[in-house]
Amino acid sequence: MSNATVHPVDEKLPTGRLAALGLQHVLVMYAGAIAVPLIVGRALKLSPEQVALLISADLFCCGLVTLIQSLGVTRWFGIRLPVMMGVTFAAVGPMVAFANAMPGVDGARAIFGAIIGAGLISIVIAPIVSKLLRFFPPVVTGTIIAIIGISLMRVGVGWAAGGPPVLAQSVDVPKLVAMVDAAKASAAAASAPVKLTAPIPMVNNPNYGALDNMAVAAAVLVFILLLVKYARGFVANISVLLGIVAGCVVAAAMGKMNFDKVAKAGWFDVVTPFAFGMPTFDIVMILTMTLVMIVVMIESTGMFLALSDITGRPIGQPELAAGLRTDGVGTLIGGIFNTFPYTSFSQNVGLVGVTGVRSRYVCVAGGIIMVVLGLLPKMAAFVESIPTFVLGGAGLVMFGMVAATGIRILSTVDYKGNRNNLYIVALSIGFGLVPLVAPRWTQQMAHGLHPLLESGILLTAVAAVALNLFFNGTKGDTAGAVAAAKTAEAH
Repeated sequence: MSNATVHPVDEKLPTGRLAALGLQHVLVMYAGAIAVPLIVGRALKLSPEQVALLISADLFCCGLVTLIQSLGVTRWFGIRLPVMMGVTFAAVGPMVAFANAMPGVDGARAIFGAIIGAGLISIVIAPIVSKLLRFFPPVVTGTIIAIIGISLMRVGVGWAAGGPPVLAQSVDVPKLVAMVDAAKASAAAASAPVKLTAPIPMVNNPNYGALDNMAVAAAVLVFILLLVKYARGFVANISVLLGIVAGCVVAAAMGKMNFDKVAKAGWFDVVTPFAFGMPTFDIVMILTMTLVMIVVMIESTGMFLALSDITGRPIGQPELAAGLRTDGVGTLIGGIFNTFPYTSFSQNVGLVGVTGVRSRYVCVAGGIIMVVLGLLPKMAAFVESIPTFVLGGAGLVMFGMVAATGIRILSTVDYKGNRNNLYIVALSIGFGLVPLVAPRWTQQMAHGLHPLLESGILLTAVAAVALNLFFNGTKGDTAGAVAAAKTAEAH
């Protein structure tokens, strides 16, 4: 077969160029890829070594699933386009809710069980998901993506400030003891029950909101913004990653970042399945993650159609089903190898358009690089040792861009001709904000429902789909849904 008959998607470039272009794809997605294991691992209150294990597993599975998607495995799996796969931010909200309800290794095993179950269901339903596009017009997709970004902003602010708001203060034990003793003495004198008449005394946490830490987070943010404005091409595309690196240099110079854990970590180790023990399966958690996966696959559909346009490689229903089925396989692999749900990374789709390099083997090279990075514990230990306040500045950019993408999609919605769309957006975002403004609103409800009801993202997704069906029926705008999915470049 001559080179003239080889489609640019199937072109095999020289090894050196493949490696360089593959590394470029890895660098563009790296900051987003490591964010989710850091968020979930710390929400689970895992040890630094266990969080590093999550990071290694994530990088390894990113590479493995990218190879399946780009190379293809039989006609059932793989879109065979230049696609880089990474952990989706859409699953963070439910997973953090699970982690808050059940921290530690038990919580991790429950999350992995939910991911495995959702992965299996996703494989089965993949062929019909593309037919659900009419249920996800821009008014639904934009609202969901906006609330994903809004929900994640808590994490970015928490990273910069030093943790979740509950860490801002702690009980002033000496004052509380003195108050209790005084109440006991007063009760004994009056022969009455002991009653505290004043609020429990609290003391501020000196490490929360520390000005030097927040200054570093602000410096990272400013550095990223300068790169975005003044840099061009590849450097601008990896501005978030370069901002994190610059923050690490500043933190190390201030003595706030040490490399003891990096020195102790091994050079090479194999990522093993079920490293936290056998997963546990909860039907509510599985259904919750399945709903997330449906939203993820709808977005993937847009990514694949965008890539088809960019590369000039037409795709039909069988190819689309194979790509979506790989989202399910990747999620299944993620649950088995101690990591999270996977989807196509849209920033890499944008990179294909920017560089003009359409060969899927570039992403194959990127996948191989990610697999190798996942086998290097020192790399994971380094990522885990990055101070949270350094990540704070970058997190505000990453998560804020997700919210901005949702707003951009919502700006294309027709509100004048169809005022009902205003109610869909208003109520769906309102439902999504309930867990943010009233974290304990479910305390009188069945405990098994908490992971579902404590996720603003899922509440928004359910509300948006239901309200759209109520107001607009099933005659959705499929073309608009595809356009909205193509617009989702930030996550």
